[in-house]
Amino acid sequence: MKQKALQIFLAGVNSVLPKKLVRTKLLSESDIINKADKIYVFAIGKAAYLMAKEAEEILGNKITDGLVVTKYEHGGKLKQLRVIEAGHPTQDEKGVHATHKILKIAKCANENDLVLCLISGGASALLADYPEGSTLNDLKIANDQLINCGATISEINCVRKHLSAVKGGQLAKAIFPATTVSLILSDVIGDLLDVIASGITAPDNTTFNDALEVIKKYNLTDSFPSILINHLNNGQLGLIAETPKSDNHIFRKVHNHLIGNNKIALIGAAEKAAELEFDVQIVTDSLDGDYTEVAQFILEKIDSNIQIKTFNNPAKTSNTPAKTSNTSSKTSNIQTTIIKSHCLLFGGEPTVKVTGTGKGGRNQHLALYLATKISGRHNITILCAGTDGTDGTTDAAGAVVDGYTINDAINDGIDPNGYLSNFDSYHFFKQLGSNITIGNSGTNVMDMIVVLIG
Repeated sequence: MKQKALQIFLAGVNSVLPKKLVRTKLLSESDIINKADKIYVFAIGKAAYLMAKEAEEILGNKITDGLVVTKYEHGGKLKQLRVIEAGHPTQDEKGVHATHKILKIAKCANENDLVLCLISGGASALLADYPEGSTLNDLKIANDQLINCGATISEINCVRKHLSAVKGGQLAKAIFPATTVSLILSDVIGDLLDVIASGITAPDNTTFNDALEVIKKYNLTDSFPSILINHLNNGQLGLIAETPKSDNHIFRKVHNHLIGNNKIALIGAAEKAAELEFDVQIVTDSLDGDYTEVAQFILEKIDSNIQIKTFNNPAKTSNTPAKTSNTSSKTSNIQTTIIKSHCLLFGGEPTVKVTGTGKGGRNQHLALYLATKISGRHNITILCAGTDGTDGTTDAAGAVVDGYTINDAINDGIDPNGYLSNFDSYHFFKQLGSNITIGNSGTNVMDMIVVLIG
Protein backbone atom coordinates (compact mmCIF):
# COMPACT_ATOMS: atom_id res chain seq x y z
CA MET A 1 0.00 0.00 0.00
CA LYS A 2 2.94 2.34 0.63
CA GLN A 3 4.14 1.72 -2.92
CA LYS A 4 0.69 2.41 -4.31
CA ALA A 5 0.51 5.64 -2.32
CA LEU A 6 3.84 6.70 -3.83
CA GLN A 7 2.64 5.85 -7.35
CA ILE A 8 -0.45 7.98 -6.82
CA PHE A 9 1.60 10.91 -5.49
CA LEU A 10 4.07 10.75 -8.40
CA ALA A 11 1.24 10.69 -10.92
CA GLY A 12 -0.04 13.91 -9.38
CA VAL A 13 3.41 15.50 -9.64
CA ASN A 14 3.79 14.42 -13.26
CA SER A 15 0.52 16.11 -14.19
CA VAL A 16 1.90 19.54 -13.25
CA LEU A 17 5.36 19.35 -14.79
CA PRO A 18 6.11 22.57 -16.72
CA LYS A 19 6.73 21.13 -20.19
CA LYS A 20 3.12 20.68 -21.27
CA LEU A 21 1.72 23.55 -19.20
CA VAL A 22 4.16 26.17 -20.49
CA ARG A 23 3.98 25.02 -24.11
CA THR A 24 0.18 25.07 -24.22
CA LYS A 25 -0.09 28.60 -22.86
CA LEU A 26 2.80 30.08 -24.85
CA LEU A 27 1.38 28.82 -28.11
CA SER A 28 -1.92 30.49 -27.25
CA GLU A 29 -0.09 33.82 -26.78
CA SER A 30 1.41 33.78 -30.29
CA ASP A 31 -0.18 37.11 -31.27
CA ILE A 32 1.50 39.03 -28.44
CA ILE A 33 4.78 37.21 -29.05
CA ASN A 34 4.82 37.93 -32.77
CA LYS A 35 4.08 41.64 -32.29
CA ALA A 36 6.93 42.23 -29.82
CA ASP A 37 10.07 44.03 -30.99
CA LYS A 38 12.17 42.32 -28.34
CA ILE A 39 11.42 39.50 -25.90
CA TYR A 40 12.94 39.24 -22.44
CA VAL A 41 12.48 36.16 -20.25
CA PHE A 42 12.60 35.94 -16.46
CA ALA A 43 12.11 32.53 -14.84
CA ILE A 44 12.05 32.56 -11.05
CA GLY A 45 11.26 29.81 -8.56
CA LYS A 46 11.81 26.13 -7.88
CA ALA A 47 10.37 25.19 -11.28
CA ALA A 48 12.20 27.99 -13.10
CA TYR A 49 14.69 25.84 -14.98
CA LEU A 50 12.19 23.53 -16.66
CA MET A 51 9.84 26.43 -17.38
CA ALA A 52 12.67 28.38 -19.01
CA LYS A 53 13.86 25.36 -20.94
CA GLU A 54 10.46 24.95 -22.54
CA ALA A 55 10.24 28.67 -23.30
CA GLU A 56 13.61 28.48 -25.06
CA GLU A 57 12.39 25.56 -27.16
CA ILE A 58 9.44 27.63 -28.37
CA LEU A 59 10.93 31.12 -28.63
CA GLY A 60 14.47 30.23 -29.72
CA ASN A 61 16.53 33.19 -30.91
CA LYS A 62 13.59 35.58 -30.43
CA ILE A 63 14.83 35.93 -26.85
CA THR A 64 16.86 39.13 -26.44
CA ASP A 65 17.93 38.72 -22.83
CA GLY A 66 16.74 37.45 -19.46
CA LEU A 67 17.66 35.48 -16.39
CA VAL A 68 16.71 32.25 -14.60
CA VAL A 69 16.84 32.18 -10.80
CA THR A 70 16.26 28.92 -8.98
CA LYS A 71 17.20 26.97 -5.88
CA TYR A 72 20.58 25.28 -5.54
CA GLU A 73 20.69 21.94 -7.41
CA HIS A 74 17.50 22.85 -9.28
CA GLY A 75 19.14 24.39 -12.32
CA GLY A 76 20.95 23.24 -15.44
CA LYS A 77 22.47 24.50 -18.67
CA LEU A 78 20.34 26.47 -21.13
CA LYS A 79 21.12 27.61 -24.65
CA GLN A 80 20.40 31.32 -24.30
CA LEU A 81 19.46 32.21 -20.75
CA ARG A 82 21.85 32.46 -17.84
CA VAL A 83 20.92 30.40 -14.78
CA ILE A 84 21.71 31.60 -11.25
CA GLU A 85 21.20 29.20 -8.36
CA ALA A 86 20.56 30.94 -5.05
CA GLY A 87 19.60 30.32 -1.44
CA HIS A 88 16.20 28.96 -0.48
CA PRO A 89 14.52 29.16 2.01
CA THR A 90 17.40 31.21 3.48
CA GLN A 91 18.48 34.08 1.22
CA ASP A 92 22.08 34.64 0.18
CA GLU A 93 24.28 36.98 -1.89
CA LYS A 94 23.52 35.06 -5.08
CA GLY A 95 19.85 35.92 -4.64
CA VAL A 96 20.71 39.56 -4.00
CA HIS A 97 22.81 39.69 -7.16
CA ALA A 98 20.10 37.98 -9.23
CA THR A 99 17.41 40.39 -8.00
CA HIS A 100 19.48 43.44 -8.92
CA LYS A 101 20.23 41.91 -12.33
CA ILE A 102 16.52 41.28 -13.03
CA LEU A 103 15.59 44.85 -12.15
CA LYS A 104 18.37 46.16 -14.39
CA ILE A 105 17.23 44.06 -17.37
CA ALA A 106 13.57 44.94 -16.74
CA LYS A 107 14.31 48.63 -17.11
CA CYS A 108 15.81 48.00 -20.56
CA ALA A 109 12.45 46.86 -21.95
CA ASN A 110 10.67 49.47 -24.09
CA GLU A 111 7.02 50.08 -24.94
CA ASN A 112 6.86 47.64 -27.85
CA ASP A 113 8.77 44.89 -26.07
CA LEU A 114 7.50 41.81 -24.23
CA VAL A 115 8.75 40.51 -20.90
CA LEU A 116 7.80 36.88 -20.27
CA CYS A 117 7.81 36.00 -16.57
CA LEU A 118 7.78 32.31 -15.65
CA ILE A 119 6.87 32.22 -11.98
CA SER A 120 6.75 29.35 -9.50
CA GLY A 121 6.85 28.82 -5.76
CA GLY A 122 10.07 29.73 -4.02
CA ALA A 123 10.50 32.95 -5.99
CA SER A 124 9.68 35.04 -2.93
CA ALA A 125 12.76 33.78 -1.05
CA LEU A 126 15.00 33.58 -4.12
CA LEU A 127 14.44 37.26 -4.94
CA ALA A 128 16.53 38.59 -2.07
CA ASP A 129 16.48 42.34 -1.63
CA TYR A 130 16.09 44.50 1.43
CA PRO A 131 15.54 48.15 2.40
CA GLU A 132 18.34 50.68 2.19
CA GLY A 133 20.38 50.76 5.39
CA SER A 134 19.58 47.16 6.34
CA THR A 135 21.66 44.07 5.61
CA LEU A 136 21.26 40.59 4.20
CA ASN A 137 21.59 39.27 7.73
CA ASP A 138 18.62 41.40 8.80
CA LEU A 139 16.61 39.85 5.97
CA LYS A 140 17.67 36.32 7.00
CA ILE A 141 16.65 36.89 10.62
CA ALA A 142 13.28 38.30 9.55
CA ASN A 143 12.67 35.44 7.12
CA ASP A 144 13.54 32.73 9.67
CA GLN A 145 11.23 34.27 12.25
CA LEU A 146 8.35 34.53 9.79
CA ILE A 147 8.75 30.94 8.56
CA ASN A 148 8.94 29.43 12.04
CA CYS A 149 6.29 31.48 13.88
CA GLY A 150 3.29 29.65 12.41
CA ALA A 151 2.27 32.42 10.01
CA THR A 152 0.48 31.53 6.79
CA ILE A 153 2.20 32.07 3.45
CA SER A 154 -0.13 34.99 2.78
CA GLU A 155 0.98 36.65 6.00
CA ILE A 156 4.66 35.90 5.39
CA ASN A 157 4.51 37.34 1.89
CA CYS A 158 2.62 40.41 3.08
CA VAL A 159 5.67 41.34 5.14
CA ARG A 160 8.13 40.35 2.42
CA LYS A 161 6.37 42.57 -0.12
CA HIS A 162 6.82 45.62 2.08
CA LEU A 163 10.52 45.01 2.62
CA SER A 164 11.24 44.68 -1.11
CA ALA A 165 11.61 46.74 -4.28
CA VAL A 166 10.58 43.86 -6.57
CA LYS A 167 7.73 42.05 -4.79
CA GLY A 168 4.11 43.14 -4.55
CA GLY A 169 3.73 44.13 -8.20
CA GLN A 170 6.95 46.09 -8.25
CA LEU A 171 8.59 43.94 -10.94
CA ALA A 172 5.66 44.78 -13.24
CA LYS A 173 6.23 48.43 -12.36
CA ALA A 174 9.91 48.14 -13.34
CA ILE A 175 8.98 46.43 -16.62
CA PHE A 176 6.42 49.08 -17.63
CA PRO A 177 5.88 50.44 -20.31
CA ALA A 178 6.73 47.06 -21.88
CA THR A 179 4.07 44.34 -21.88
CA THR A 180 4.28 41.69 -19.17
CA VAL A 181 3.01 38.14 -19.70
CA SER A 182 3.35 35.92 -16.64
CA LEU A 183 2.84 32.15 -16.63
CA ILE A 184 2.34 31.09 -13.04
CA LEU A 185 2.47 27.80 -11.15
CA SER A 186 0.54 28.26 -7.92
CA ASP A 187 1.95 27.12 -4.61
CA VAL A 188 -0.61 28.90 -2.42
CA ILE A 189 -4.12 28.07 -1.27
CA GLY A 190 -6.76 29.75 -3.39
CA ASP A 191 -4.27 30.48 -6.20
CA LEU A 192 -4.04 34.12 -5.14
CA LEU A 193 -1.89 35.91 -7.70
CA ASP A 194 -0.86 38.57 -5.20
CA VAL A 195 0.49 35.89 -2.84
CA ILE A 196 2.21 33.46 -5.25
CA ALA A 197 5.90 34.46 -5.31
CA SER A 198 4.85 37.55 -3.33
CA GLY A 199 2.90 38.75 -6.36
CA ILE A 200 5.85 40.16 -8.31
CA THR A 201 3.66 41.00 -11.33
CA ALA A 202 0.26 41.30 -9.60
CA PRO A 203 -1.48 44.18 -7.84
CA ASP A 204 -0.92 44.11 -4.10
CA ASN A 205 -3.96 44.39 -1.85
CA THR A 206 -1.94 44.58 1.39
CA THR A 207 -0.38 47.58 3.10
CA PHE A 208 2.50 48.51 5.39
CA ASN A 209 0.00 48.50 8.23
CA ASP A 210 -1.01 44.91 7.38
CA ALA A 211 2.65 43.88 7.52
CA LEU A 212 3.04 45.44 10.97
CA GLU A 213 -0.11 43.65 12.13
CA VAL A 214 1.38 40.29 11.10
CA ILE A 215 4.48 40.98 13.16
CA LYS A 216 2.36 41.97 16.16
CA LYS A 217 0.06 38.96 15.76
CA TYR A 218 2.94 36.51 16.13
CA ASN A 219 4.72 38.49 18.89
CA LEU A 220 7.77 39.26 16.75
CA THR A 221 7.97 42.99 17.43
CA ASP A 222 10.82 42.75 19.96
CA SER A 223 12.90 40.17 18.08
CA PHE A 224 12.37 41.39 14.50
CA PRO A 225 15.32 43.50 13.21
CA SER A 226 14.61 47.04 14.39
CA ILE A 227 15.74 48.63 11.13
CA LEU A 228 13.09 46.62 9.26
CA ILE A 229 10.43 47.62 11.81
CA ASN A 230 11.46 51.24 11.24
CA HIS A 231 11.08 50.77 7.48
CA LEU A 232 7.56 49.42 7.90
CA ASN A 233 6.67 52.23 10.29
CA ASN A 234 7.91 54.81 7.77
CA GLY A 235 5.77 53.16 5.11
CA GLN A 236 2.73 53.28 7.38
CA LEU A 237 3.37 57.01 7.84
CA GLY A 238 3.45 57.52 4.09
CA LEU A 239 7.19 58.29 3.95
CA ILE A 240 7.74 55.30 1.62
CA ALA A 241 5.59 54.61 -1.42
CA GLU A 242 3.06 51.78 -1.12
CA THR A 243 3.14 48.78 -3.43
CA PRO A 244 1.07 49.31 -6.63
CA LYS A 245 -2.64 48.56 -6.25
CA SER A 246 -5.15 47.22 -8.78
CA ASP A 247 -6.10 50.69 -10.06
CA ASN A 248 -2.50 51.47 -11.09
CA HIS A 249 -2.23 52.09 -14.83
CA ILE A 250 0.76 49.76 -15.19
CA PHE A 251 -1.50 46.71 -14.90
CA ARG A 252 -3.23 47.54 -18.18
CA LYS A 253 -0.17 46.01 -19.83
CA VAL A 254 0.12 42.99 -17.54
CA HIS A 255 -1.34 39.57 -18.40
CA ASN A 256 -1.13 37.06 -15.54
CA HIS A 257 -2.02 33.45 -16.41
CA LEU A 258 -2.33 30.62 -13.90
CA ILE A 259 -1.14 27.48 -15.72
CA GLY A 260 -0.88 24.92 -12.94
CA ASN A 261 -2.06 24.37 -9.38
CA ASN A 262 -2.69 21.80 -6.68
CA LYS A 263 -6.12 20.88 -8.04
CA ILE A 264 -4.60 19.75 -11.35
CA ALA A 265 -2.11 17.60 -9.41
CA LEU A 266 -4.91 16.04 -7.36
CA ILE A 267 -6.84 15.19 -10.53
CA GLY A 268 -3.74 13.48 -11.94
CA ALA A 269 -3.34 11.54 -8.69
CA ALA A 270 -7.02 10.58 -8.71
CA GLU A 271 -6.72 9.15 -12.21
CA LYS A 272 -3.85 6.93 -11.07
CA ALA A 273 -5.74 5.84 -7.95
CA ALA A 274 -8.73 4.85 -10.09
CA GLU A 275 -6.38 2.91 -12.37
CA LEU A 276 -5.18 1.04 -9.26
CA GLU A 277 -8.86 0.22 -8.52
CA PHE A 278 -9.41 2.51 -5.56
CA ASP A 279 -12.65 4.30 -4.92
CA VAL A 280 -11.27 7.86 -5.12
CA GLN A 281 -12.36 11.10 -3.50
CA ILE A 282 -10.60 14.45 -3.82
CA VAL A 283 -11.48 15.92 -0.44
CA THR A 284 -9.90 19.39 -0.73
CA ASP A 285 -7.09 21.36 -2.34
CA SER A 286 -7.21 23.96 0.45
CA LEU A 287 -5.76 22.36 3.59
CA ASP A 288 -4.31 25.02 5.84
CA GLY A 289 -3.91 25.91 9.49
CA ASP A 290 -1.91 24.27 12.25
CA TYR A 291 -0.85 20.69 11.54
CA THR A 292 -2.82 19.36 14.54
CA GLU A 293 -6.04 20.82 13.15
CA VAL A 294 -5.22 19.49 9.69
CA ALA A 295 -4.54 16.04 11.14
CA GLN A 296 -7.87 16.05 12.98
CA PHE A 297 -9.68 16.94 9.76
CA ILE A 298 -7.93 14.10 7.90
CA LEU A 299 -8.71 11.60 10.64
CA GLU A 300 -12.38 12.59 10.64
CA LYS A 301 -12.53 12.08 6.88
CA ILE A 302 -10.88 8.67 7.25
CA ASP A 303 -13.44 7.57 9.84
CA SER A 304 -16.37 8.78 7.76
CA ASN A 305 -15.14 7.01 4.64
CA ILE A 306 -14.42 3.57 6.05
CA GLN A 307 -17.34 1.58 4.66
CA ILE A 308 -18.06 -2.00 5.62
CA LYS A 309 -19.81 -4.02 2.97
CA THR A 310 -21.50 -7.20 4.12
CA PHE A 311 -23.11 -9.68 1.82
CA ASN A 312 -24.47 -13.19 1.96
CA ASN A 313 -22.73 -15.79 -0.15
CA PRO A 314 -24.86 -18.97 -0.37
CA ALA A 315 -22.72 -22.06 -0.72
CA LYS A 316 -23.31 -24.03 -3.90
CA THR A 317 -25.34 -27.21 -3.46
CA SER A 318 -25.38 -30.20 -5.72
CA ASN A 319 -28.57 -31.63 -7.21
CA THR A 320 -26.98 -35.07 -7.20
CA PRO A 321 -27.84 -37.22 -4.19
CA ALA A 322 -24.90 -38.28 -2.05
CA LYS A 323 -23.66 -41.72 -2.98
CA THR A 324 -22.33 -42.74 0.39
CA SER A 325 -24.94 -41.25 2.63
CA ASN A 326 -28.65 -40.68 2.85
CA THR A 327 -27.95 -37.28 4.43
CA SER A 328 -29.05 -34.54 2.10
CA SER A 329 -26.81 -31.61 1.24
CA LYS A 330 -27.40 -28.54 3.33
CA THR A 331 -27.22 -24.99 2.15
CA SER A 332 -25.09 -22.82 4.46
CA ASN A 333 -25.03 -19.05 4.47
CA ILE A 334 -21.50 -17.66 4.84
CA GLN A 335 -21.28 -14.00 5.87
CA THR A 336 -18.22 -12.21 4.46
CA THR A 337 -16.99 -8.78 5.55
CA ILE A 338 -14.95 -6.74 3.10
CA ILE A 339 -13.33 -3.34 3.70
CA LYS A 340 -13.73 -1.42 0.48
CA SER A 341 -10.48 0.12 -0.75
CA HIS A 342 -10.62 3.90 -0.69
CA CYS A 343 -8.23 6.66 -1.68
CA LEU A 344 -8.72 10.09 -0.12
CA LEU A 345 -6.72 12.95 -1.62
CA PHE A 346 -5.91 16.22 0.11
CA GLY A 347 -3.90 19.23 -1.04
CA GLY A 348 -2.77 22.43 0.58
CA GLU A 349 -0.11 23.66 2.96
CA PRO A 350 -0.41 23.10 6.72
CA THR A 351 1.65 25.24 9.08
CA VAL A 352 4.00 24.17 11.85
CA LYS A 353 5.26 26.38 14.64
CA VAL A 354 8.72 24.96 15.27
CA THR A 355 9.89 24.86 18.90
CA GLY A 356 12.38 21.99 18.79
CA THR A 357 15.95 21.77 17.47
CA GLY A 358 15.54 18.78 15.15
CA LYS A 359 15.45 18.51 11.38
CA GLY A 360 12.36 18.07 9.24
CA GLY A 361 9.56 19.82 7.40
CA ARG A 362 5.81 20.26 7.68
CA ASN A 363 5.04 17.09 5.68
CA GLN A 364 7.31 14.80 7.69
CA HIS A 365 6.13 16.33 10.96
CA LEU A 366 2.49 15.91 9.96
CA ALA A 367 3.16 12.31 8.86
CA LEU A 368 4.79 11.47 12.21
CA TYR A 369 1.93 13.05 14.13
CA LEU A 370 -0.62 11.13 12.06
CA ALA A 371 1.34 7.90 12.59
CA THR A 372 0.80 8.26 16.34
CA LYS A 373 -2.93 8.69 15.73
CA ILE A 374 -3.42 5.67 13.44
CA SER A 375 -1.14 3.30 15.33
CA GLY A 376 -2.68 -0.16 15.36
CA ARG A 377 -5.16 0.62 12.57
CA HIS A 378 -3.53 -1.65 10.04
CA ASN A 379 -5.84 -0.85 7.16
CA ILE A 380 -4.68 2.79 6.85
CA THR A 381 -1.69 4.17 4.92
CA ILE A 382 -0.88 7.89 4.69
CA LEU A 383 1.64 9.71 2.51
CA CYS A 384 2.42 13.40 3.09
CA ALA A 385 4.80 15.09 0.65
CA GLY A 386 5.66 18.31 -1.13
CA THR A 387 5.20 18.34 -4.90
CA ASP A 388 8.52 20.16 -5.33
CA GLY A 389 10.41 17.20 -3.87
CA THR A 390 11.58 19.19 -0.85
CA ASP A 391 10.28 19.33 2.70
CA GLY A 392 11.87 21.96 4.90
CA THR A 393 15.65 21.98 4.66
CA THR A 394 15.87 18.22 4.06
CA ASP A 395 16.48 16.11 0.97
CA ALA A 396 13.12 14.38 1.46
CA ALA A 397 9.77 15.39 -0.02
CA GLY A 398 7.89 13.90 2.92
CA ALA A 399 7.14 10.51 4.44
CA VAL A 400 4.72 7.59 4.30
CA VAL A 401 3.25 5.90 7.38
CA ASP A 402 0.74 3.23 8.29
CA GLY A 403 -0.74 1.52 11.32
CA TYR A 404 2.49 -0.41 11.91
CA THR A 405 4.89 2.58 11.87
CA ILE A 406 4.86 3.43 15.58
CA ASN A 407 5.14 -0.18 16.78
CA ASP A 408 7.98 -0.80 14.33
CA ALA A 409 9.81 2.23 15.69
CA ILE A 410 9.32 1.22 19.32
CA ASN A 411 10.52 -2.32 18.55
CA ASP A 412 13.68 -0.77 17.09
CA GLY A 413 14.23 1.30 20.21
CA ILE A 414 13.11 4.57 18.59
CA ASP A 415 10.94 6.88 20.68
CA PRO A 416 8.35 8.53 18.37
CA ASN A 417 7.22 11.08 20.96
CA GLY A 418 10.77 12.27 21.55
CA TYR A 419 11.33 12.90 17.84
CA LEU A 420 7.92 14.56 17.55
CA SER A 421 8.49 16.96 20.43
CA ASN A 422 11.96 17.87 19.11
CA PHE A 423 10.58 18.42 15.59
CA ASP A 424 13.09 15.85 14.32
CA SER A 425 10.82 13.90 11.97
CA TYR A 426 13.49 13.61 9.28
CA HIS A 427 15.82 11.51 11.44
CA PHE A 428 12.89 9.46 12.76
CA PHE A 429 11.84 8.42 9.26
CA LYS A 430 15.44 8.09 8.08
CA GLN A 431 15.95 5.28 10.58
CA LEU A 432 12.77 3.52 9.44
CA GLY A 433 13.40 4.05 5.73
CA SER A 434 10.07 5.80 5.38
CA ASN A 435 11.24 9.11 3.91
CA ILE A 436 9.92 9.93 0.43
CA THR A 437 12.97 11.01 -1.56
CA ILE A 438 12.35 11.94 -5.20
CA GLY A 439 14.83 14.79 -5.70
CA ASN A 440 13.92 18.01 -7.47
CA SER A 441 10.60 17.37 -9.20
CA GLY A 442 10.83 20.42 -11.46
CA THR A 443 7.48 21.77 -10.30
CA ASN A 444 5.87 23.20 -7.17
CA VAL A 445 2.12 23.27 -6.38
CA MET A 446 2.07 22.87 -2.58
CA ASP A 447 1.65 19.56 -0.76
CA MET A 448 -0.33 16.39 -1.36
CA ILE A 449 -1.63 13.91 1.17
CA VAL A 450 -2.62 10.45 -0.04
CA VAL A 451 -4.71 8.30 2.30
CA LEU A 452 -5.36 4.66 1.41
CA ILE A 453 -7.93 2.65 3.32
CA GLY A 454 -8.25 -1.08 2.83
